[in-house]
Amino acid sequence: MEQPAGGAEPDGAAAGAAPSGDESPEELDRPLPEGVRRKVVALCSDAFGGLTVAELPGQLRQYARFTPTRRARFGGNAMAAALAGDAVFRQRVGERLAAAEPEMAAALESGSPPAAADPVDVAAAAYVLRPPGWVKLVAAAGEEAERADAERAGDEARRELERLRDELAAAKALTRTETERLRADLDAARKEADVLHRKLRSALSDVKRGEAALRKAAAETEAVRAEGAAQVSAAESETRRVRARLAEAESAVESSRRASREGRSVADMRLRLLLDTVLESAQGLRRELALPPASGRPADLVEAVEPGRMSPKDIAARALSATDPALLDQLLALPQTHLVVDGYNVTKTGYPTMPLEKQRLRLLGGLSLLAAQSGAEVTCVFDGAELAAPVLLAPPRGVRVLFSKPGVTADELIRQLVRAEPSGRPVVVVSTDREVADGVAAAGARPVASALLLKRLSRS
Repeated sequence: MEQPAGGAEPDGAAAGAAPSGDESPEELDRPLPEGVRRKVVALCSDAFGGLTVAELPGQLRQYARFTPTRRARFGGNAMAAALAGDAVFRQRVGERLAAAEPEMAAALESGSPPAAADPVDVAAAAYVLRPPGWVKLVAAAGEEAERADAERAGDEARRELERLRDELAAAKALTRTETERLRADLDAARKEADVLHRKLRSALSDVKRGEAALRKAAAETEAVRAEGAAQVSAAESETRRVRARLAEAESAVESSRRASREGRSVADMRLRLLLDTVLESAQGLRRELALPPASGRPADLVEAVEPGRMSPKDIAARALSATDPALLDQLLALPQTHLVVDGYNVTKTGYPTMPLEKQRLRLLGGLSLLAAQSGAEVTCVFDGAELAAPVLLAPPRGVRVLFSKPGVTADELIRQLVRAEPSGRPVVVVSTDREVADGVAAAGARPVASALLLKRLSRS
């Protein structure tokens, strides 16, 4: 007879759970099927809610406060062991199961379980309630579960076989495709190799012909070199012979000159004495008469119309285009020309994307070269009204660099420079600003566009 694990029930309750008389209790000869065991544990976990802590076996009391899901997860083994070894606890779980599923309990007690019920549920209820013949019900459920597992395994095996067959067919198709492609590549490689072999044979033939031509050319060169050496040797011999004859001729000429000088020495002496006398007499007469140096020339007495001097306006009237750099060269060729450049107007026309410092350095470098080439006076004016401090700059040779004062624009400074020049001096102002050009033109200066100076500097 089984004894309760927790000792919560009297012996009479335990005796009521055991078979009476000489009947032997039914026992399983194998472990519970896994599906039946999980269902039994779930039934036991659900029955916890209707039992007090005192009614639970000692090893299960620690799971009393768990939820049914956590209880089944963490206390499954302990609950299965308690159901198998504690008849009183199993009877209490059976009572909760009979109260929850009375139809199932009545059918099991009558020995005819429901035909539509799940065999696993029937086996789990039979294991807990222990009606007559429960071992057979559990065994039948295990066999049914094994058969279902076998069927599932067979289905899975068939599906896996079909998948492997599909993969094999795909691999064969891929292999055929890849084989055909490789064969095509091999044929193409063979054809290409044949073409390369033919080209190689042709190249080797060309190399052999080239080597033969090179040997022939080397032989001809050697023959020409030998012939040239012979000609050089003959020319050197002829040169030495000519030099000897030239030395003899020069010696004869020198002898002849020496004889001629000796023959004329007396006549030359008398002529030199007479020339000295005449020169001294003329100098004495000039000192005595106090004659001034002659400043006039006979051609100055001939009446004619003299040409006028060219001005910047005359230069502008020539047939040169206003964008031709030669026009600027003609203007700078005038005597004492002063070139005034509107600095930022030129740099922002030619290279506006550069920083201002690099714009100034590039322009001043070009103006320095232009001043050295033309000899003209060059002044470059920059707008200094926006500067917080003076710019540190070493002006290049031949270029005057000026920044306008605060409150004074570069345009006004350029007009002041033009007004400061004397009337008649050629002054050329480089600026595309129409107001500046009109103002300096009214003051007598010649304005030119910034693009003209940029073209001239790019030509330097």
